[in-house]
Amino acid sequence: MSVFTHLVAQLGRLLEPVLAESATAAAIVLFTVLVRLALHPLSRAAFRGATPVAGCLPVLLQLPVFFVMYQAFSSAEVGGAANELLGHRLFAAPLGARWTEALGDGGLFGAQGLVFLGLFAAIGVVAAWSAVRGRRAAANAPAPVLPAALAPAGKGGAAPAVSPEQVEAMRKLGGVLPLLSFGTLVTAAVVPLAAGLYLLTTTAWSVAERAWLQHRKDRAGEGVGEGVGESVRSSL
Repeated sequence: MSVFTHLVAQLGRLLEPVLAESATAAAIVLFTVLVRLALHPLSRAAFRGATPVAGCLPVLLQLPVFFVMYQAFSSAEVGGAANELLGHRLFAAPLGARWTEALGDGGLFGAQGLVFLGLFAAIGVVAAWSAVRGRRAAANAPAPVLPAALAPAGKGGAAPAVSPEQVEAMRKLGGVLPLLSFGTLVTAAVVPLAAGLYLLTTTAWSVAERAWLQHRKDRAGEGVGEGVGESVRSSL
């Protein structure tokens, strides 16, 4: 953890001439972006459906990072020395503070409380964006067909298509799952402010990354369709 503390502190010192007391908060955001950039190849493989394991790895690999972030801003000492990160702030709120502590120091609309409300509002916007995109994707998804290995064979040995009721149930489930992103709000309310910043940044990155990958996929599909159309017209 001391290595992480040293890295974030150094990034904060580099940004301090521009961002003053909020430099360490910006360093946390920058650190999170660097982590997500390193995980981007796995996220891209997960989006393409390369392997089932690839879809879990980006999330699993972030758990140690989040745990270290949580510990770094919850411990009074690091490596036997005073934790220098606890003295840094995001505006009026210490990065090691929790929402319950902010409520006890000025109330909901106090100086610290407003910082947390801003964090919660930003997470809520990202969660809403994720939910809207998820529901839209679920509504536009093609009707699935059970794999032959899982479904009983119908007439002629062919695997039967999924019933309309099953399709509707799957689409409803696909519309509910994106709402789980609002659970990040609950987590941000009980962890230190620094960990909440990490959650906001990584969640926003995930939604934006998926939107960008979907855009590239749609553009590639349009390009293939236009190429096929040109080939057909030229052959005629």
